[in-house]
Amino acid sequence: MQRSTSRDVWLRLVTAVAALLIAGQVHAIGTARFVDTEGKAGVALVQAGRAAPIVVGTDEYPGVLRAARDLQRDIGSVTGKTPQWQVDRPAASGDVIIVGTLGHHALIDRLAQQGKIDTRALAGQWEGFVIQAVADPMPGVQRALVIAGSDKRGTIYGIYTLSEQIGVSPWYWWADVPIVHHRSLSVPLDTRIMEKPTVQYRGLFLNDEAPVLTNWAKERFGGFNHKFYEKLFELMLRMRANYLWPAMWYSSFYDDDKENGKLADMMGIVMGTSHHEPMMRAQQEWKRYGKGPWDYHRNGEVLRDFWAQGLRNTRDYEKVITMAMRGDGDEPMSEDANVDLLQQIVRDQRAIIKKELGQEPEKVPQLWALYKEVQDYYEKGMRVPDDMLLLWCDDNWGNIRRLPTAEERKRSGGAGVYYHFDYVGGPRSYKWLNVTQIAKVWEQMNLANEYGANRLWVVNVGDLKPMEVPTEFFMAYAWNPQAWPAERLPEYLRAWAAREFGAAHAEKIASIVDKYTRYNARRHPEQLEPETYSLTNYDEAERVVADYNALADEAVRVGRTLPANMRDAYFQLVEYPVRASANALDMYVSTGLNRLYARQGRVTTNDMAARVRQLFQRDADLANKYQREISGGKWNHMMSQTRFGYTNWDQPYRDVMPAVSELRVPAPGQLAAPNGIHPSDQMGVAVQGDAIAWPVFPIRQLVLPPLDVFEKQPRYLELFNRSAQPFDYAITTSHPWIRLSHKAGRVSKDQRIVVDVDWSAVPAGTTMASLTISGPAKAQVEVKVPVHKPADLVPGTARGHVETQGVVAIEAEHYTRALAPSGRQWLRIPGYGRTLSGMTTLPVAADALKVVDGMRLEYEVNLFTAGELKVQAVLGPTLKFQPGEGFRYAISIDDDAPQVVNVHADGSERHWSKIVSDGVAQFVTTHRVARPGRHTVKFWALDPGLVLQRLVIDAGGLRPSYLGPQESPYYPVSGSPAAQSAPN
Repeated sequence: MQRSTSRDVWLRLVTAVAALLIAGQVHAIGTARFVDTEGKAGVALVQAGRAAPIVVGTDEYPGVLRAARDLQRDIGSVTGKTPQWQVDRPAASGDVIIVGTLGHHALIDRLAQQGKIDTRALAGQWEGFVIQAVADPMPGVQRALVIAGSDKRGTIYGIYTLSEQIGVSPWYWWADVPIVHHRSLSVPLDTRIMEKPTVQYRGLFLNDEAPVLTNWAKERFGGFNHKFYEKLFELMLRMRANYLWPAMWYSSFYDDDKENGKLADMMGIVMGTSHHEPMMRAQQEWKRYGKGPWDYHRNGEVLRDFWAQGLRNTRDYEKVITMAMRGDGDEPMSEDANVDLLQQIVRDQRAIIKKELGQEPEKVPQLWALYKEVQDYYEKGMRVPDDMLLLWCDDNWGNIRRLPTAEERKRSGGAGVYYHFDYVGGPRSYKWLNVTQIAKVWEQMNLANEYGANRLWVVNVGDLKPMEVPTEFFMAYAWNPQAWPAERLPEYLRAWAAREFGAAHAEKIASIVDKYTRYNARRHPEQLEPETYSLTNYDEAERVVADYNALADEAVRVGRTLPANMRDAYFQLVEYPVRASANALDMYVSTGLNRLYARQGRVTTNDMAARVRQLFQRDADLANKYQREISGGKWNHMMSQTRFGYTNWDQPYRDVMPAVSELRVPAPGQLAAPNGIHPSDQMGVAVQGDAIAWPVFPIRQLVLPPLDVFEKQPRYLELFNRSAQPFDYAITTSHPWIRLSHKAGRVSKDQRIVVDVDWSAVPAGTTMASLTISGPAKAQVEVKVPVHKPADLVPGTARGHVETQGVVAIEAEHYTRALAPSGRQWLRIPGYGRTLSGMTTLPVAADALKVVDGMRLEYEVNLFTAGELKVQAVLGPTLKFQPGEGFRYAISIDDDAPQVVNVHADGSERHWSKIVSDGVAQFVTTHRVARPGRHTVKFWALDPGLVLQRLVIDAGGLRPSYLGPQESPYYPVSGSPAAQSAPN
């Protein structure tokens, strides 16, 4: 048994403290709460109608002064009392707020020299800040709250940290989150907060921004000008971001508005250009001013002059320069492009940097984005100078393609990651709504951090607005990964919900957000089809629609309980994405049912067609509310992204409702008429789990899924009408212990009959019962009802998972034993994946293991079937982010020799398209057991980085479905340890 570590104790303490904080009013995420709103003793920011003045320095950065003005306004908005603005030193006695940067505020420097504030660990840090409450800082001043930054952005982050703590969300403007009002604000005198970032550059990429963000920005600001970017930059700084790839589809940051670059530099935003726009020049600038082909071999001189102008345009601005080149329009280079040519391009670009900026290139931040085929150039041997940052990329679907090896981590330029919450491209674009789980972001960016790719993180946020939750989490995690271990992921969402909507509903709102992102991540809305989820097997389609609609109903109920001033923000951040996504799923499943019912001849085919039309219209109504009704129409265009009617990877020109079928239904009196139906065929019967309905030719037996004593779940059949004339029915049973919801009645359209049993009366052993259904014109059909109640195993004596319906489905975290060698451990990632959670191994950057090392999970299962079995392992779609043959797991049943599976053996694009669309990678191995009874399934993790979600044992009963069967009955082993040391 592994002992608790100091880290474990710390995590428990942090979690307990966080739970106490969430019980009250919380206005901060990540930073310990230090502002009191109850009038307690300390530095009085606002008390008894007086606001402490804000004291800034004469020599302060303009960007810091601007942020301090925001703080002045924020305090006034929260309390109704606006602080005075004072320069250099307080103009009157009383408590004060002193804001400034080391070396730029004489008063702060003096307090540091006198030892009244501790800046020893702050000096020289990148973007560090300290927030410290000080008693008697100077004559005439009782107390002061000092916000001191190591540099310009450090001070700005400290300022906005205080703003968040007093009740101003970073999203107060971008999502209309209301500002919390308090009469008093104070900070205890023992307060000292010091922070600095882990990831140096933390950035956004506004991309795929047409039509939504482009049209919105045009209407509200006149385009992507400095008015737009001032709002964006402030949001970024409040989230502690510092780096931007600007909107670029039809715009140019520096060319469209000459104030854009000046504003970014003043506010403290480090600018870059996207992965395919080198040397600080936008793609649109080449379209406007370029001459000849975008081809270095044929047009190098023109390109060099074009790039030199990009550096001249940005000479005095802080930047990270994108290097090398791709084809025009973010396409691959021409086929004759080679490593030597690309290396020459980089050499020439660095010569331009030296000439235009007057600095040695190694002193100027640069990156090389290893995007798509560019990574292939690297793998073929292309190299750039060590001082250039290698920006590794994901696959556009949130799975990192490559991370630095131990040797690559020695490079002075470091490494980073370009990540995606939005994408235009194959297998299908996804731009409409948030489909990203923070657990997935955590898992991938934890890999990046542990493998040393933590110099620069930039994420494609699309239009920004639908991606608020993952965007802020990405920035919070980049700032301090240690603050958010996997165990605290649920706490993050609770803290976020509490800050935006208050503590009373935080738990419910966090759960809603967690669930809707899980549901959307299963299959992006743009990829839904009428039969994505099985219409028959495991009640899958019905179940996922019911779950999502129930979540949407809960979102509406919670919204109604919120104060009126919170409802616009709630609609944007929670209610709309839930309701719109649930509606889309319902529409596609209803389309599938419409087509199924048409094949079965159900009269309700037409009702289901009408429902599809209704849901299609509801989508438009929800979007209209978002764009025209909430927030006074502020967000017009923001939900105009097309999402229905895809025929290939690219978005449809207009939303297209999925095609539906309609039936011509015989009217009463037409049953026996020409083109009518015979009265005996008027009644249709469909059983759960079967798409074929009676009557059918050739005749075959109708059989319900087995009723099982371990599940104790009822089954059902459906009687349906094929005409407009009602019919009567009656049902008899073969055994008295069968229970029916209806034994007789009249069917106008559909009637679901629930079938159950009195388990206390069912004899031990497998029993086959039956139902006989009698209908119009002496029509009669028999339905078999298998009943499973084994004599040798009962629920009270079972241990582990139990086979039902020929399947054992296991959620990864429900293991019997977790074994690990010294220095390794298993980690549960809550909320990860399609169904429950994920299990992975730590450290994630460790060396590979062998089976004999014993890094495994064991699952006890009870089988009623002997012979050949198949075991399906469901893993996250982890890519081969390290060189080598591929990552491996091993699996066995009992003491059989483990079978080793290379999850990257299939490197085809077809395989990749499937795993990213499904959100999982599934692998099947074949095994044999000699006898029924209890067995142990063993799963070895041989390479780090893999995440196991589920295991499914097919004992002959597995049926096709998207998510697979729900978890089998599970009886935890009493006293089973969560982890053990591996045996020798």
